[in-house]
This record gives sequence, C-alpha cells and structure tokens, in this order.
Amino acid sequence: MKPGAAELDRRITELLADPAYEGHPLREALEALWRHTAEQMARIERVTQLSDAYQSMAHERELGLCDQFDRQLRRLTRIARISDHYQNMMRDLNAALEETSSRDPLTSLLNRRALMEMIKQEVERASRSGESFVVAMLDVDHFKAVNDRYGHETGDRALVELAGVMRESLREYDLCGRWGGEEFLVLLPHTQPDAAQGVMDRLVGAVRGLAVAAGDEILRLTVSIGMAHHQLGETFSETLSRADQALYLAKQDGRDRVTLGFPKR
Repeated sequence: MKPGAAELDRRITELLADPAYEGHPLREALEALWRHTAEQMARIERVTQLSDAYQSMAHERELGLCDQFDRQLRRLTRIARISDHYQNMMRDLNAALEETSSRDPLTSLLNRRALMEMIKQEVERASRSGESFVVAMLDVDHFKAVNDRYGHETGDRALVELAGVMRESLREYDLCGRWGGEEFLVLLPHTQPDAAQGVMDRLVGAVRGLAVAAGDEILRLTVSIGMAHHQLGETFSETLSRADQALYLAKQDGRDRVTLGFPKR
C-alpha cells in the first residue's frame, strides 16, 4: 500500500532529522528534492486557490447575468402582455367605432353612408357577374302628422318598432337601413322584380299589423315602397333615382302599396 502524502512528508522529515544519515551522499539531494517539491506544492496550492476564487467569481457573475437576464425577460414579457392587451383593446375599439359609424343611432339599422357603400359594391358585383339586384325605397305614410299629434318621442319609438318589423320580414341576406327621417332603403341582392315584389308585399302587410302604444291610443302605420331593378351599365345613382320615382308613384296611387319603377330608357 502506497503511503499518503502526509505520511511520506513525515517520513522524509524524520529521515532528514536523523543524525544517523548525517553525511549520507543522498541526504543532500533528498533534502533539495523535498524542499523543491514543497515549493511546487505551495505554488500549486496558490494556483488552486486562485483558480477556485476565479471560478467562484465567474460563477457569481454568471448567476448575476442569469438573474439580470431573467429580470429583463420578465420585464419584456410584461411589456408584451401590455402590448397585446393594448392592441386587442385598440382592435375592439376600432371595430366598435366602425360599427358605430355605419349604424343609425336611433334604429341601429345601417345608416345612409353604409347603404351607399353597399349599393356601390353591389353595382360592381353585378357588372362582373351579370346578376342583378333590386333597390326599394320605403317611406312611412303621413309621418309628419304622427309627430305633430303624438310628439317626436312617440314618432321615434314608432320608427324603432318599424325597424324591428323590417328585420323580421326581410330575407336573411337582404340589407336594410335608414335613409333619413322616415325614409328607409332595402337592398335585395340576386333578386328579380317578381321575387322582390313578394318580399315587399309581405313587409307592407307586416307594417299594417304593427301596433305602437301612444298614450291611451294605439298608433297604426302604413308604408309606401318604390322599387327599381338595377340594369347592367346603370350607375347606382340612376338606380336610386328610379326607385325614388317609383316611391312617388306609390304615394300618388294612394300609399300603403309597392310600385315597381319603369326600366331605364
């Protein structure tokens, strides 16, 4: 069994101190070798201590950098969450603003601006596909007398209830909105005049059945409707003008009816 370093060091120390080996030819060489070894071991110990200290400093620095990185990462994560929340909030706000800008505040139907855009798009689609559509202008009969007799609050409530009847009476893909005052507009895509006539007749009948509470009285409404079948090559303004002319004819003929406008000449 080989002796350990401490044991070997003890034996050499005893041997060098033993008078019996005084003058031995190897004693001086052994003593020099022992001192050299001790110095080398001391140097190795100092280097080891320095290495341990450096490694400790590097480890602490690494831990510090990791901690700094973790803090920065957490900060960036919080910023990203705030940014995502802000972007979602802005997207929802923009959607709400867009919805508000396209809706009539009283009836919640499409407003005139949105209707104009829808008709323009439908004209462009029709020019590409060759499939036409119908525009219907609707006006509440004698509505000024309603406001004069029952007041504007009752008149507004009547328009709101009329808007509800329109939603229920029209087809799922039809579009309707408030054109202004007591006038409304209906866009019937992919529709020929005969089919549009049936839809509008049903709407006129539904309005006749509407009962609006006006104090102790029940207010009854009727509507007049003028329709125009869009012709290829016609501008949306021309189609609207023919629908408006048809509405005028419906009123002339006694109101509470649907009239189809004359084709463009």
